[in-house]
Amino acid sequence: MKRVSITARNNWQAAVEQLGFGFHTDDVPYWKEDAYYQLNSAEIAALEKATKELWRMCLIAVQHVIDHKLYPLFSIPEQAIKYIEHSWEADEPSIYGRFDLGYNGSEIKLFEFNADTPTSLFEVGIVQWFWLQDYDKSADQFNLIHEQLIAYWKHLQPYLHDGPLHFACIKGSLEDLTTVEYLRDCAIQAGLDTRLIFMDDIGWDDASGTFVDMEDQTIRNIFKLYPWEWMVEEPFFEKLLLKTDIHWVEPAWKMILSNKAILPILWELFPESPYLLEAYTEAENTLTNYVRKPILSREGANIQIIRNGYVEAQTKGEYGAEGFICQAHFDVPKYTGKTAVIGSWVIGQEAAGIGIRESSGVITENTSNFIPHLIKN
Repeated sequence: MKRVSITARNNWQAAVEQLGFGFHTDDVPYWKEDAYYQLNSAEIAALEKATKELWRMCLIAVQHVIDHKLYPLFSIPEQAIKYIEHSWEADEPSIYGRFDLGYNGSEIKLFEFNADTPTSLFEVGIVQWFWLQDYDKSADQFNLIHEQLIAYWKHLQPYLHDGPLHFACIKGSLEDLTTVEYLRDCAIQAGLDTRLIFMDDIGWDDASGTFVDMEDQTIRNIFKLYPWEWMVEEPFFEKLLLKTDIHWVEPAWKMILSNKAILPILWELFPESPYLLEAYTEAENTLTNYVRKPILSREGANIQIIRNGYVEAQTKGEYGAEGFICQAHFDVPKYTGKTAVIGSWVIGQEAAGIGIRESSGVITENTSNFIPHLIKN
């Protein structure tokens, strides 16, 4: 794997905006194409293998948490437990997830699993693919995102309830809306009847005892880009407990995998795995060089890198009230001064592609850049 500097397309802003990518630049650039990461086919095969194995281990870990009632480690409220267990026993489907991986040229290690509301899907599946068509059509890319999304929506269609599939996110986030509309477009291409609704606009009809959209149509299937840990704190969660016949995508059992407390569980279950880093609850931590992470956090917030008792780097934020885990530090090589993290996607139970984000610091956060990749031997 190497980082190759190039000249960005002259019209790249217009080119990505034509695709519907409207948040390529904010106060700082997010999408950058003055470089790309080059991997060879052996590295891609290794990433694909790691992703498949991590997904397998994660499913075993969910069963372990449920069997041993380990919910307190996750700060999961009591009222959510039965809902989680029902969704797991009913085998409610998951459409996607993103493993964030460190790679040092020989070892692949799991940093965390964005299992409930991962973003950057549109950038991976569409934007970097069209960049490759302009830059080098002869090269390849590990990118089956679009095809596998359509195929899995088709696979899920017979298992959904009658009625449309609603797609929901919060108002005011262009990134979230773009992700949701991309997923919705794939569902439409798969032949599903869909509706867009904002989480803020979901209503409750007392007469029928159902959630409804803005046209008072009953919601029976819904993809929501909205974290379960937020949902359990909402006033409507009591109503949701009455409606176990709604298909929520992602399902409630993803509340376990989206929580970084799963990392010590994985290490306990699979200490011999080449893809895992030592990880412990903060109370049980014996590591000297480690990364301290809130069990619930986003965009790299409230993370500390600690070496020999000293804080080497840290980020600010508003997370941490629920507790922390400690994970062994893994050195990722710098590429022309940049630290790269590989986001490896699971779509419909299968490894589907990668996206790479880089930062000048050692912690990937919301100011990090998305950089395209290609495959050459």
